[in-house]
Amino acid sequence: MTVYDICSCPVTLSDRASVDDWNGVILGLLSHGTQTPVHLGRLMEAEPEFAMGHAARGLFCLMTGRAEVLPAAHEALAQARKCAAGQTITSRENGWVDALDLWLQGKPTAAIARVETVLRALPHDTLSAKLSHGIRFMIGDSAGMRRSVERVLNAHGPDHACRGYLLGCHAFTLEETGEYKAAEVVGLEGLQTVDDDAWGLHAVAHVYDMTARPGDGITLINDHRSAWQGSNNFRYHVWWHKALLHLDRGEMDVALGLYDAQIRADKTDDYRDISNATSLLIRLELEGMDVGNRWAELADLSENRVEDGCLVFADLHYLLALTGDDRPEARVAMADRFARDARREGEMPDRVEHPGLAALSGLNAFSEGRYDAAFKQLATARPAMPTIGGSHAQRDVFERITIDAGLRAGRYDETEIILKDRLNLRGGNYDRFATTRFDQLHRARRIPAQ
Repeated sequence: MTVYDICSCPVTLSDRASVDDWNGVILGLLSHGTQTPVHLGRLMEAEPEFAMGHAARGLFCLMTGRAEVLPAAHEALAQARKCAAGQTITSRENGWVDALDLWLQGKPTAAIARVETVLRALPHDTLSAKLSHGIRFMIGDSAGMRRSVERVLNAHGPDHACRGYLLGCHAFTLEETGEYKAAEVVGLEGLQTVDDDAWGLHAVAHVYDMTARPGDGITLINDHRSAWQGSNNFRYHVWWHKALLHLDRGEMDVALGLYDAQIRADKTDDYRDISNATSLLIRLELEGMDVGNRWAELADLSENRVEDGCLVFADLHYLLALTGDDRPEARVAMADRFARDARREGEMPDRVEHPGLAALSGLNAFSEGRYDAAFKQLATARPAMPTIGGSHAQRDVFERITIDAGLRAGRYDETEIILKDRLNLRGGNYDRFATTRFDQLHRARRIPAQ
């Protein structure tokens, strides 16, 4: 039968207990909660013919960015198609099945478009809005994220049970498109509406990173424990943000302490956890800090991901670990795999070809002390780097490496342009990195620092 879920959307389930578990899936996904797979597992045990549940399982697999989950995602699609063929299901449910199919074909943009057709009919469907938001994030479509959320905002009034989570998504899109003041206001409103929105909290933390307000960011995270303490491994990303804020205050020891106590508390190989760890370690090294043997465990895990090839964003962070611990054979293997992938057709191979090849070459050159070659390659990759996914704050690690390569190579004019671009992106707000690198540039030119 057709009943309605917490988003007031029709769903083909048989009883109230199943709807409760489905609502648990929705709220878990929106809040990055730990119980999402528990609810989904229990739901599918009770409702094995629920096509959207199978599609959700497959889509959640793909969002992990791991090659070994592809068979499970294909199996989920087969089950979803079988279930859909044996009964009448809603257009929303069909949309999710189609989106999974398209993404598995290597067409994430088409998958997004299919989800958007669902949202046009059901603009109050926060779950589908979050799915569109998540896939767009993985392919670096910040403008599309903002358009998508703003199309459905009016359908999420004060009485909508999931309004706060959508405000968190809106805040993140505002921040990623440079509307920092609006992002802060919207994000804080969202946190007042739902206090367990880790994504919304992190959106405001991004604002404080981009506007060089580390004290405000640290206070925000300390004062909103409920937003992250019950979340899944996303809480490590929140702690990563806190470490960056301490780094911006020059508190390197505190940042490294957070790395040990929180960010790598669990030695997982989730690409998001690896990216948190590698990007923090190299930031610390760029500031002259010795991080000891911490690269080794990251490199051990990253060596196993050399042939993964799901996301350029993930691959480049695996490479940071392989350069950090100097694993030359694994680095060569990854370069060979990039070359093979770049010859294939499709959206993701296109990203491997550009900017992936140049970025990979530049990072390898930087690790070898070939700074001029590193700068040339990284500067070539730089305009297209948003297409690898992630946020401005996450990709800033590559910006920092590019700038330091330029300074070390003596390419002062070109490096100054990049420094000014980075400053403009941050609304003209000087963080510690900008201040120190402009100072280095002035001293290299023998001009008094301004």
